[in-house]
Amino acid sequence: MPSQPSATPPFPADATLADAGEFGLIGALTRIFEQGEHVLVGPGDDAAVLRIRSGHVVVSTDLMVEGRHFRRDWASAEDVGHRAAAQNLSDVNAMGGRAHSLTVGLAAPADLPVQWALDFARGFAEECALVGASVVGGDLTRADEVVIAVTVMGSCAQSPVLRSGAEPGDVVALCGRQGWAAGGLAVLGRGFRSPRVLVEAYRRPEPPYDAGQAAAQAGATAMIDVSDGLLSDAGHLAEESGVTLDLHRAALEVPEPLHAVGSALGADPMRFVLGGGDDHALLATFPPDRVPDGWTVVGEVREGEGVTVDGAAYDGPTGWVHF
Repeated sequence: MPSQPSATPPFPADATLADAGEFGLIGALTRIFEQGEHVLVGPGDDAAVLRIRSGHVVVSTDLMVEGRHFRRDWASAEDVGHRAAAQNLSDVNAMGGRAHSLTVGLAAPADLPVQWALDFARGFAEECALVGASVVGGDLTRADEVVIAVTVMGSCAQSPVLRSGAEPGDVVALCGRQGWAAGGLAVLGRGFRSPRVLVEAYRRPEPPYDAGQAAAQAGATAMIDVSDGLLSDAGHLAEESGVTLDLHRAALEVPEPLHAVGSALGADPMRFVLGGGDDHALLATFPPDRVPDGWTVVGEVREGEGVTVDGAAYDGPTGWVHF
């Protein structure tokens, strides 16, 4: 039977991590995470033990660093938890699989409020519940800033969809919101909080968690989640497959809130769509007659190499650059 989260031990409202202590906090955090039937040994031992019935095991790791990937004055602890989980769950989704287990490493200053850590855990657990995944372990240590390291494990019933299978003649298709989080980040960067729908999209992305498996079953030839930017991530597909991906502006939706932000900032709203990340939409290539419901054809695969927009090179920002 899955374990049930119990009530969190009381901490004073102003308690910090130093007040709670490492094991006091670990005990409080583990009570938040419900364990699924596949978990034989969960948090509390040297390692988790999982039951994998069939298929391929898929594993990915991601980091979030305070001041680089999030700001505590821009997003609540629960928001950060949702974002941290979503970006990892989406990586498994992009392989055509389903995540089932995650581990979380948290490094934080000793004066970080305990409530922040607990709220982060609740947001993380809520996002994991959307796909039925369990947090099966992790680690906690002291640092000068908040750093979150997540490893996700999942499975694919069929062969995983890689980045390297796109072929000339395929179409390029997109599933999920694109450019919304980038618009929200631009708004926050100017010190504003509206349009609220874009700010909320940045704080809590909504990856299309069912679309990865559907794409794999439909015969997707290559797939990636859009975490760094549409053109940047399309470039990874193009490079790994040895082809050109040509995207069509007219096929890409620019919602009204992005038009509003573009007007306010004096910017082309299409740049949020083409260069924005963090929505965790899926970009995939398919034979023309195999595109599943819910996907929008936004381009085509051609001979050559690289990414073009309407047949020409794009000279604007293509996505997030880490270094």
